[in-house]
Amino acid sequence: MTTYWKLLRVLRDRDAGLYLTGLSVSAFGTSSLSLAAGVWVRDLTGSDTLPALCMLAAWAPTLAGPALGTIADRVRRVPLLIALNLTLAAALPALLAVRSADGLWLLFTVLFLYGTVGVVAEAAESALVTAVVAADLRGDFNGLRMSVTEGMKLVAPLTGAGLYAAFGGPAVACLDAATFVLACGLCALLRVREERPVRSGGGWRQETAEGVRHLWGHPGLRPLVRAGGATMLLASLSSTTVYAVVDRLGHSPAYTGVLYAVQGAGSVAAGLVSGSALHRLGARRFGAAGIALTALAVAARAVPSDAVALASSAAIGLGLPCVLVAAFTAVQQQTPGPLLGRVTATANTLVFTPNVIGLGAGAGLLAIASPGLLLPLYGLALLGTAASLVQRADSPARTAARSESDANPA
Repeated sequence: MTTYWKLLRVLRDRDAGLYLTGLSVSAFGTSSLSLAAGVWVRDLTGSDTLPALCMLAAWAPTLAGPALGTIADRVRRVPLLIALNLTLAAALPALLAVRSADGLWLLFTVLFLYGTVGVVAEAAESALVTAVVAADLRGDFNGLRMSVTEGMKLVAPLTGAGLYAAFGGPAVACLDAATFVLACGLCALLRVREERPVRSGGGWRQETAEGVRHLWGHPGLRPLVRAGGATMLLASLSSTTVYAVVDRLGHSPAYTGVLYAVQGAGSVAAGLVSGSALHRLGARRFGAAGIALTALAVAARAVPSDAVALASSAAIGLGLPCVLVAAFTAVQQQTPGPLLGRVTATANTLVFTPNVIGLGAGAGLLAIASPGLLLPLYGLALLGTAASLVQRADSPARTAARSESDANPA
């Protein structure tokens, strides 16, 4: 009941509701394009490897996250988000010119811009949450955001695939552009009073370093971000075995869609209960519990059983988001407002870059060992990550007390 009322408080708040709606709209467009881009490249080139460059182009700017996040601390966040949405809305229609393999450079350029804008927008959005959402509701808001994002991943790719099949890649790009226009309008309706940021007087490099030092030197944030990065690395390593797991079950590769759908449903459920669980357990215990559940589920995938495969996918979907919600809520709670953009972007880089590394390394490991051997090892490593995080876990009361003092330094 407590969870229900807190979620209702988030949804009934005008600004929080507008903000969440804007995020869901842009997530719908992003998920639609993410699938269509790879299929588009495959159809134009006939290559099975070039579609991977779409993911690389969109993910590469994450490596520059600490520097890009500084932008979000130099200007007011609402005007910045409006400008970023309009930038992508204007850039995406350029993909109408992509008609052959010779035009793929334009697609990859737009995807790189997409990723760059996304890094800055993520930093600005996280920072803006502290102005839009009350401190005691931020965990619930971040959980709802997770549910919305994962829910869109269940619906939007089908829409994008259908639109692509009927009208081609340019139509999907135009759909995505329209979602950014709508998100821009919703953002403009926010009634948020923002003070003009005060510059620290240092250069870009110094300001970026300030954000990195705050994150890595903070005793409450460093363990969570480190555990989040380790979890994403190991989860991505395990995800490379999914086709081998499906093959061992005797199904066609299309069955992976069923497993991912079940995992997505688990993530939607995780988002709905994250706020209440985070409040009860504290950030480290909540994150560690999610990692431990993911560990057991990853190891269970080694069992050649349909029922176990489905249950483990649901458990991964339920457990994996926990450390992410815990880490990024803690960043919002324990970082002073003037630093929040660059600290969020730095945390994104440290948490999500290992995901890309794991996808590459996992494919190589799978070439020399079976999933029956690799999956239990990945599960064991995840259990070790959970144990290291929970060793000095804070109680909810201490976490809340420290969050208030850190967020409002004397």
